[in-house]
Amino acid sequence: MVELNDNIYNQRQGRGERKFKLWRSAGLMLTYKCNCRCEFCYYCCSPDSGGLMKTQTALNAWQSLKNLAGDAAKVHITGGEPFLYYERLLEILKEAKQAGLGKADLVETNGFWADEKIAKEKLCELEPYINKLKISCDPFHQQYVDLRLVKRLASLAVDILGEHRIQIRWEKYLQDDFNPNNPTEQQRTALFLESLNDYPCRFTGRAAGKLAQEAVSAGIVKPIDSNCANSFLSAKGVHIDPFGNVFSGTCSGIIIGNVETQGLDDIWKNFDPRYKELISVLFNNGPTGLLETAIKKGCCKLEKYASKCHLCAYIRTFLLKNGFYEEVIGPDECYQTN
Repeated sequence: MVELNDNIYNQRQGRGERKFKLWRSAGLMLTYKCNCRCEFCYYCCSPDSGGLMKTQTALNAWQSLKNLAGDAAKVHITGGEPFLYYERLLEILKEAKQAGLGKADLVETNGFWADEKIAKEKLCELEPYINKLKISCDPFHQQYVDLRLVKRLASLAVDILGEHRIQIRWEKYLQDDFNPNNPTEQQRTALFLESLNDYPCRFTGRAAGKLAQEAVSAGIVKPIDSNCANSFLSAKGVHIDPFGNVFSGTCSGIIIGNVETQGLDDIWKNFDPRYKELISVLFNNGPTGLLETAIKKGCCKLEKYASKCHLCAYIRTFLLKNGFYEEVIGPDECYQTN
């Protein structure tokens, strides 16, 4: 385990000044591919998306996190939908345990695969390698996944893994049987907006498209004029995409390093958000500080934004499409909002 002063930002801070946190968690995004195309997806995942994380990439990142955080390190496997590549998922989990890295803290799924026989087999197979199974349940996923499958998976998981090893996101929707049959577009939008009121999301990725505009129209807006220093300094961990790109927290599409070329522990040690292209502007001034530059490059200003994440994603989408800041903004998969 490393010390806080091993990070270059922290070395430049005076005594008593705020320090950059040690990363203790990593979400390994097995793929951008998903059977769903949810309106709130932070990563624009869809059936048309791709990418598949190499087993060795996952193991190296896992080991690097252990180097950083020791026994406090927690890895979860997500996507996209990791169960689309179940064999790769299982291979990573088995080899991680064999290498002494321990169990995955959790594996996420939307439960589309929960045929009763298959679900029992996979849950039994996964049981020795995971602490928890996290099942998505909300109006966005249930546009694509039959709620009955989610309920079946949750019930089987309780029987096989135990109730304490199941996490439902969000339990309310599992219990309320909320999903209407063949909802109209208006009904679906109302469900989405109700969900945003109950469980606010970051308007980045696909969520920065149609959903953010609907939120603006409904008056669901937050201030946009604060900087992003807290988001970077207080991030408890990272997400790592199938190509090795590292994102701070859930700031999808802002690349702070790549584990294919540098260990995660070294990325943490060398990360100073005040001196990294584009990130320094967000750190000091927030996305409003980036807006003036984007406008000069031809970006059109919207009348309102749902949040500063919406503004940031809107600007970054424009910059990516026009070839600016390519080392920091990407990959393309995070910006396919359709």
